[in-house]
Amino acid sequence: MTEALGVQAKEVISLVGAGGKTTLMFRLAKELVLSGKSVVTTTTTKIFEPTVKETNFLFIDPEEEKIKDFVRTHLDQYHHITIAQGRIQSRKLRGISPNLVKELWSLPGVDTVIVEADGAAGRTIKAPREGEPVIPSNTTLVVAILGVDGVEMELNEENVFQPEKISKMTGISIGERITDEGMAILMTHPEGIFKGTPSSSRVVVFLNKVDILNGVKIGKSISQKIFEKRHRQIERIVLGQLNKESPVAEVIFS
Repeated sequence: MTEALGVQAKEVISLVGAGGKTTLMFRLAKELVLSGKSVVTTTTTKIFEPTVKETNFLFIDPEEEKIKDFVRTHLDQYHHITIAQGRIQSRKLRGISPNLVKELWSLPGVDTVIVEADGAAGRTIKAPREGEPVIPSNTTLVVAILGVDGVEMELNEENVFQPEKISKMTGISIGERITDEGMAILMTHPEGIFKGTPSSSRVVVFLNKVDILNGVKIGKSISQKIFEKRHRQIERIVLGQLNKESPVAEVIFS
């Protein structure tokens, strides 16, 4: 996973999109820890509380100084700490500020901070809502996730997050089927998945769920259409299936 995404020695990685951000965050953290890195995982919005299998330690405190002190004094012990500033409804955690992400990354011993930077209400496809994504300005790598199973889905509230915005961006009417061209527009439109990405960040697309019937073929078609749009920051597209033991199927470079 780290090789496929092009993860470097010291990173702030922001995850955006829909259809697997949380799974990717904790799988990537585990792989980094196994390679000897020390990792902090968090969100700038909200996430479900992780299980003991997903993180080595969950630390929750409303005070930023206490969070920094805990990471500073315990990361050597746990190697992977998930942090939040409070619990909210539905087993969710309230995230931290982008500024705290910067401060955590500057702490001695912190190799990687992974940030879930927006929400998708469990959908496979989304458009960012107002005020999202919340990508810290020191983010070095932005990874956007969409599920290839979104192609041929009907554009409606049940299937996608913010269908009206997607319709406006792509020209696909509510009730019509989502196309590979529509997915590519969603990835490359200024108000799309990568909205708010710092100009200095490297950008990678992760097309998830390619283990479905014809999934790799669909993923390659979406990839071709993304590269045709010549988004200046997208350097590679990863086709994968995060629910499988081997999460990477193929890497396509621009």
